[in-house]
Amino acid sequence: MTTTVDYYELLECERTADAGTLKSAYRKLAMKFHPDKNAGCKDSESKFKAVSEAYEVLKDPQKRAAYDRYGHAAFQQQQGGGGGQDFNGFSDIFESVFGEFMGGGRGGGRAQARRGADLRYDMEITLEEAFHGKSTEVTVDVSAQCDTCHGSGARSGTQAKTCQHCQGHGKVRAQQGFFVVERPCPICGGAGQVIADPCPDCRGEGRVDRTKTLSVNIPAGVDEGTRIRMSGEGEAGPRGSPAGDLYIFLHVKRHSLFEREGTTLFARAPISFTTAALGGSLSIPGLDGHTHEVKIPAGIQSGKQLRQRGAGMPVLQGRGSGDLVVQIDVETPTKLSARQRELLEMFRETETGAECPASQGFFSKLKSAVVGE
Repeated sequence: MTTTVDYYELLECERTADAGTLKSAYRKLAMKFHPDKNAGCKDSESKFKAVSEAYEVLKDPQKRAAYDRYGHAAFQQQQGGGGGQDFNGFSDIFESVFGEFMGGGRGGGRAQARRGADLRYDMEITLEEAFHGKSTEVTVDVSAQCDTCHGSGARSGTQAKTCQHCQGHGKVRAQQGFFVVERPCPICGGAGQVIADPCPDCRGEGRVDRTKTLSVNIPAGVDEGTRIRMSGEGEAGPRGSPAGDLYIFLHVKRHSLFEREGTTLFARAPISFTTAALGGSLSIPGLDGHTHEVKIPAGIQSGKQLRQRGAGMPVLQGRGSGDLVVQIDVETPTKLSARQRELLEMFRETETGAECPASQGFFSKLKSAVVGE
């Protein structure tokens, strides 16, 4: 089934939902719309297939990353002329969430290699580091391939044998009323093989706990939530199975001067009311290491935004930079010397109202309104 409805909307989840939230949401909806609970209801069957398809994509970090970037178009080529995968209610996805599935399962093949788990690492960086990029190292605790048995799980000089209980399939079936229930083999744990003489270092797992230091390159222009994938640096799979991936999620610290929106940097600049009236300039230290001169036109009003082209954040994996936007806040003095007060009084005596047209217009309207009453 191919659907154009957003997968996150189908699962009733935010786009930032973690794996546990997605799984919980899918389980709830799959139970609600499962064909066995809604016999003969085509609408429920259709919804069950849709949420199953959505979860099949979003539970896989690589597929989810592709979907987040390209949407449904990321899988159109895979699905070709008609179909995509068959989500018929008795699929692997239902089994992976509920522990078993109904309908007889699939026959035949040997147990599939179980890929190692993906890992998440949260890293905090400064806005300056996000601007320039950086190379750093991270230290993670992972299950890595056992060097003694090279991941096989068997003692040196021996090897694993095909499990006779499941004939190497890794699963066994049992009849329960009208249904055939398939579960992992209790003898080999789903591996399809048994180890008579396990490796003493990993106890037959083929992997051991280890602390690993990895070099990470953070490109210039990254933003809050940017995810860096390090292929094969996650948990090692059991007994020589492929390793998962390590995902590094970046979090940018709050900056004392700048706020960011995409590639645009924002700053608020208080100026005196004399500078606002007469004009002048501001010197803003940029994240690029240069000082940016911002010209202030005479008569500028509080809240006015001045834009410096190309002084913002660099475009991630692209060319050019965003802009720096400076918002002007006109500050009224709170402490005046006697001389300053005298000068301001002299200025007020010369006012005609034309200096501040907005104020003049407001009071004219106010006076008209009162007279009209």
